[in-house]
Amino acid sequence: MAASIDEAEFIWKNGELIPWAEATVHVLSTAVQFGASVFEGIRCYHTAQGPAVFRLPEHIHRLRNSWRIYRMEPGFTEAELVQASLDVVHANNLKSAYIRPMVMRGYGSMTMDGAESPIETVIPAWKWGAYLGKDALAKGVDVCVSSWARAASNTFPGMAKAAGHYNNAALIKMEAKRLGYVEAIALTPAGIVSEGSGQNVFAVIDGALVTPPIEGSNLQGITRASVFQIARDLDIDVREMIMPREALYGAEELFFAGTATEITPIRSVDDIVIGAGRMGPVTAQIQQRFLGIVSGEMEDRHGWLTPVR
Repeated sequence: MAASIDEAEFIWKNGELIPWAEATVHVLSTAVQFGASVFEGIRCYHTAQGPAVFRLPEHIHRLRNSWRIYRMEPGFTEAELVQASLDVVHANNLKSAYIRPMVMRGYGSMTMDGAESPIETVIPAWKWGAYLGKDALAKGVDVCVSSWARAASNTFPGMAKAAGHYNNAALIKMEAKRLGYVEAIALTPAGIVSEGSGQNVFAVIDGALVTPPIEGSNLQGITRASVFQIARDLDIDVREMIMPREALYGAEELFFAGTATEITPIRSVDDIVIGAGRMGPVTAQIQQRFLGIVSGEMEDRHGWLTPVR
């Protein structure tokens, strides 16, 4: 698992490319003090036709929804941030990359709302490999159910991808690693399945592909939406379903879906082996189609790839 950032040369900040080391914020910025930052994680893939970014407009649109929820208008249009994301990949001569657009409240106010703090917009991009380890996509991962619950609906806005929310995710991830697992699945305050620390979860139950509904505790994942479309393309029955914790243990297959995670099989939960303890046939079909599209080896029927020119 990549533990450090592979620094690139440039970062896009407030409309211009600046040297990586100069993209700094003050320690008393509202973003540092109170986590007042919204962001996206986007993958750019190496293809035979050159680097291409996966569902870039959709990611930037979700970023826009996040900044509106937190009342942080950046002064840039979605189209401008789409182009800036492509520009930073091109400027750094990256063939594949992880792109992290961020809109945050900077230095200027000591109040929690940061009303007098300027809005800063930055887009770094750097090389990044498999999030859960180089063998995870093929062999799967062992996970636990976390003792930390996701936030209840109407406490934090679950549909906003905000930095402060990820303190909860960090607790979930740290607990999993401390107990010897790669990742964890979190429950809602009501005790039903929500998502992983930073990815949605899917299950195959009685032959159908199911995932928890978006109900305020989990993120409306773009890879999640892509799995829905791929399943329909493959004539796989897919639907949302409220999942009690015990549904995980009896599932025929489980997998994570997310930008960083991509499509990663889950081979056990709380030391209970899922299915045959390896990637199941439905997961394999979804993963093969997903990786085929993003690599440019399969037809991009839905226009998900934006080439970097």
